[in-house]
Amino acid sequence: MIRRKAFPLVLITLSLILVLWAQPAAPGMSSRFSFVAVGDALIHQGVYNAARVEDGAFDFRPMLRLVNDRIARHDLAFYNQETILGGAGLGLSTYPCFNSPQEVGDAFIDAGFNLVSLANNHTLDRRENGVLRSLEYWSDKERVLTAGSHSTQEDRDEIRTVEVNGITCALLAYTTLTNGLKPPAGKKYYVNVYDPETATADVEKAKGKADVIIVSMHWGSEYVFTPTTAQTEIAEHLAELGVHIVLGHHPHVVQPVTMVGDTLVIYSLGNFLSAQRELFKLVGLLVSLDVVKTETPEGVKISLENVTGTLLYNPRCSPLGRYVVVPFDMMTEAILKDFAKVHSRFAAYVKKDDTIDIMAPTPAQEQE
Repeated sequence: MIRRKAFPLVLITLSLILVLWAQPAAPGMSSRFSFVAVGDALIHQGVYNAARVEDGAFDFRPMLRLVNDRIARHDLAFYNQETILGGAGLGLSTYPCFNSPQEVGDAFIDAGFNLVSLANNHTLDRRENGVLRSLEYWSDKERVLTAGSHSTQEDRDEIRTVEVNGITCALLAYTTLTNGLKPPAGKKYYVNVYDPETATADVEKAKGKADVIIVSMHWGSEYVFTPTTAQTEIAEHLAELGVHIVLGHHPHVVQPVTMVGDTLVIYSLGNFLSAQRELFKLVGLLVSLDVVKTETPEGVKISLENVTGTLLYNPRCSPLGRYVVVPFDMMTEAILKDFAKVHSRFAAYVKKDDTIDIMAPTPAQEQE
């Protein structure tokens, strides 16, 4: 119980706290959040068949178990949901027109992913019904921010943001291709197709709402380790607009991570979870970093620190189980023969300069 004589001291203390809270951040003060990104969730029939459980449902969580801690420790975690999550009620399907169990999303959310791109060349695979079922699934996931596919024009025009540790972050998502499929007339908002004018308008709008702007780009040529001219041109345009991070996917292989001006560009994160066969399609990339906001006399400065890459391996079968994603620093020869040589080869595709540090493949004990 507070005695009567203590009231003036309490009031003074509370007043001082309120005054300090209302003051703008002093120059030199900074805040930060941690960020991680992986590539494509490309759910072929082999993957969802392997995830079937006895009651007819699906459980994809065992496939992600070795990366869960790496994802969950970050404030924001991104992936590209390459295949539509229309659910079993729509009829599951695989390449070339995908529809996946919604339990895929459940597993990724459980792992800690909370930023999701829905804009890619498979967004329209199951036409309008597929898009609407997907958006209905994501609509009640309050802790997850999606971008790139929308149910109305008003929803598409709203810049999606999330606040972390006093830093507001905006997520935009685009694709450069739709496999020749088109949305119904008047419903282009079902998938964001990139064009420079639209991106410019979106980024300028985002600047009014966010400190940090992240753009997801579905672009490039499949199975090519070098960015195309179109990719580099788009990257340069986004950098000129003031985008802070560009997250690339679609090639299904890893590509370089580099700075374009002040913008971190990850040209391709590669596959994360899929049933593709060749080794070069089974090696993906996890990128982690810290985003730092600093108050300066000239205004707010955003910097990116501790940019680190971890190569991942996603075999159809290993001693760990079917389609389990394995970080190379947990690798053994029983999982992938000559894995150190494989790591060296793919790390060279990613690291072209000093932008990113690649985690070494440390031999580990056999994983249970």
